Amino acid sequence: MNPAPLIPRQDPYAALRHRHFLFYALGSTLANLGSAMQSVAVGWDLYEQTGSAMVLGGVGLVQFLPIILLAVPAGHTADRFNRRRILLVAEGVMACCSVALAVLSACGAPLLAIYACLGFSAVSRAFATPAAAGFWTALVPTEHYSNAITWRSSGFQIASVIGPALGGLLIGWQHQALPAYLADAGLTLTFWLFLYRTPSRGAPRSPVPTSLAEMLAGFRFVWRTQVILSAVTLDMLAVLFGGAVALLPIFAKDILHVGPTGFGLLRSAPGIGALIMAFVITHRRPPEHAGRAMLWSVAGFGLATIVFGFSRSFWLSMIALAFTGALDTISVVVRHSLVQLRTPDAMRGRVSSVNSVFISCSNELGAFESGAIAALWGPIISAVAGGMATLAVVAVVALLWPDLRRLGRLHDPETAKT
Repeated sequence: MNPAPLIPRQDPYAALRHRHFLFYALGSTLANLGSAMQSVAVGWDLYEQTGSAMVLGGVGLVQFLPIILLAVPAGHTADRFNRRRILLVAEGVMACCSVALAVLSACGAPLLAIYACLGFSAVSRAFATPAAAGFWTALVPTEHYSNAITWRSSGFQIASVIGPALGGLLIGWQHQALPAYLADAGLTLTFWLFLYRTPSRGAPRSPVPTSLAEMLAGFRFVWRTQVILSAVTLDMLAVLFGGAVALLPIFAKDILHVGPTGFGLLRSAPGIGALIMAFVITHRRPPEHAGRAMLWSVAGFGLATIVFGFSRSFWLSMIALAFTGALDTISVVVRHSLVQLRTPDAMRGRVSSVNSVFISCSNELGAFESGAIAALWGPIISAVAGGMATLAVVAVVALLWPDLRRLGRLHDPETAKT
């Protein structure tokens, strides 16, 4: 009788053993930390000045439009030019925008000036996102992609935990948003220095001449790869309807009455849950049924959002938000793993740009949608209705795309044919 084959031991630190990826992940975490602090500062600052839910929704809209409008040229640029140089320019511009926001906040500048600065920052992010997707994948071997994605997600969640809490403390201490903006500028410049010291990984230049069809190849690839299309659509619609983060300044000030410090903690709660889940994922083998895991996690995300909407307790709200972060992490790891593992390297920039459109639709456009509904019918109805809509989305996606339900292990060659 032949002995049973040995299952290779899961190495939770495989990606971090690659030095250049380790430093890239560390720098990216610092930049995300600053971005989280700035997000808290913008939300609290504008709500203090205007008391308008619609203004908060507008923050999402002005950051959404550049990413949508520039998705095609940004992805094409990432696949044709040096990705490291694109990142250096983009991060430098974002640092300058943070300094400009600090000046505008200190001077009491009009709302349109703040929106314009956020829009310029979003333009830079539109080019940075596809360039980064093709850049970091060259720092680790293919078999470590999922582990690298989990660690990048962990770094993002660490920033999501510490950044909002620290931003809220700085605002409460100084009674203004200026220190949070300056901290974001400093941390973004630190990431710039990490990128500068990281060896360049040139993008594979396509021999096909530049054309509109070539620039739109990323959209065609996602449309034809149904399992990727279903995963990104599910994640997009779930966060689009179920994201309550944009409403947190209203809940913190007018419903839970916890002030800027409590607001920072509420913003940190999803990151706490996500960080715990990311730690669990890195120390376990990939799920045998990744598609079902994603569907159930998104359904749980919707239920947790409903609980948050009804909650009048600060601690129950914290727990509900922590569950949204934990369950969203499962969805993020599955989606990003699918995109990275099944995309040819020569198309990573364009496909990642398409993915960033879906992410922006969920995050930035979701913030606008939540703010608009809150302005019409109140924040509670906005949050609860969004959670219910998320549950409906899960049911529809599961019926329309059976390939996602049947998706097995992410690294299984058989599932890659889906």
